[in-house]
Amino acid sequence: MKVTINGTAYELPSGATVTQAVQRLTGTRSGVAVAVNDEVVSRSSWDSTALVEADRVEVLTAVQGG
Repeated sequence: MKVTINGTAYELPSGATVTQAVQRLTGTRSGVAVAVNDEVVSRSSWDSTALVEADRVEVLTAVQGG
């Protein structure tokens, strides 16, 4: 299925989860926030939140600095 992650189209397996989308972009879960179709998904729900065709996923990472 095709989903958009941070504005870029990706092909993910049917039934892919938020966790799999995050892993596609970054190897870490620390300092990461995710929204699917403009709704924030709590980290505790990443493994159980399945994505569907045409979902829009935003993966935000915290950056330390000033």
